[in-house]
Amino acid sequence: MVRIRFRRVGLKGQPSYRIVAADKESPRDGRFLEILGFYNPRTEPATIHVKEDRVFHWMKNGALPTESVAQVFKTAGVLDRFERFKKGEKVESLVAEAMEAETKRAAPLRTRRE
Repeated sequence: MVRIRFRRVGLKGQPSYRIVAADKESPRDGRFLEILGFYNPRTEPATIHVKEDRVFHWMKNGALPTESVAQVFKTAGVLDRFERFKKGEKVESLVAEAMEAETKRAAPLRTRRE
């Protein structure tokens, strides 16, 4: 079974995460199928970049997000757009909407230590 989950990257004490599609039995930082995005919780607000067309592809084919990834997807609005995708909306219009929302979210980023 394929899961959409986090893969930790970054220095010790400074985590950031890649959102990846990986087999359920693979270790957290082990083998994965595809990189689907990036999440950095250390910035204010948190940085979230998601390749929504690829996320929709994997979820359409049965991949399930983990609880923590589902929370990030809900924050970014990916789950709402996926529900609309299942009802028949075009992927191109949903991805364009996501890009527009991402540019609105992009504020001057600061790390929490600053």
